[in-house]
Amino acid sequence: MNGFAFYPGCALQSMSWDYRESLREVAAALGLDLLELPDWTCCGATAAHSLDEKMSVVLPARNLATAQAMGRDLVVACPMCFKRLRTSRHMLEEKRVEDPWSISPDLEVYDLARLLASEPWLERVADRVSVDLSGLRVVCYYGCQVVRAPKITGFTDYENPLHLDRLVSATGATAIDWSFKATCCGASVGIPRRDIGLALVERLLGWARKSGAQAIVVCCPLCQSNLDLLGAELSERAPHGTAVPAIPILYYTELLALAFGLESVRKGLKSHLVDPEPLLRGLSSRRRVSSEQQPSPEEGVNHVRP
Repeated sequence: MNGFAFYPGCALQSMSWDYRESLREVAAALGLDLLELPDWTCCGATAAHSLDEKMSVVLPARNLATAQAMGRDLVVACPMCFKRLRTSRHMLEEKRVEDPWSISPDLEVYDLARLLASEPWLERVADRVSVDLSGLRVVCYYGCQVVRAPKITGFTDYENPLHLDRLVSATGATAIDWSFKATCCGASVGIPRRDIGLALVERLLGWARKSGAQAIVVCCPLCQSNLDLLGAELSERAPHGTAVPAIPILYYTELLALAFGLESVRKGLKSHLVDPEPLLRGLSSRRRVSSEQQPSPEEGVNHVRP
């Protein structure tokens, strides 16, 4: 199946516009037809479930009903949105909240990164690579949301997820194994307990560097913004000579776009606080195959259209 309904969520409309744009480019290049839900609404993350249980289910369920009316399974890019939509479906199935739309249990809700890391999409990723990324070493950071809780997500690999690692490997870059891929970055405590947030980020960035990584690859808008923002701050505020060098935080879609030779992605990279350009400079000239051998991104594709 190439066609899915697509739920972008609030973050991709604002702070994570670079994720949205790289996602659009990658979907087009792979022939992945993502039709954006018309008139979609906020999924309620992160506060709704702590304020009103019924609304925390009904808000995302409205989007599920829209996908069902479209006759398409639903793809979600944000881990928080993914979990709220899956939670809503789970609670409706358990009849803990009345379902005004009669949503079918057969409606699938997919995490975009995991979908792309499955067959046959992973083969398409590998076939589309045109830039040599060998020599680029990264660690994949999944965060604490997209893989948990297993009864909601359906994932049993919550201690050691590998789908981002598979996508990185398909580009030709090296995904380094490390022990912090599914630990919390502290994004949810950044305002009330900034000291805890800084400590968590400092630990993650330090171990990423110790592992030999040149960049961190993420799938979560909150994780990306938290690691990017606090990483830049930690690098600037540490005493001279003791700072851990800042490390670029890349969305997996940005890495895929770079591997596909899609230069337009560099516009979004300019919005990152830790500039990835020094690391990525020269990659566009390391063509693995001629661009004429690759399919046109726009050829026969309806991608992430409103």
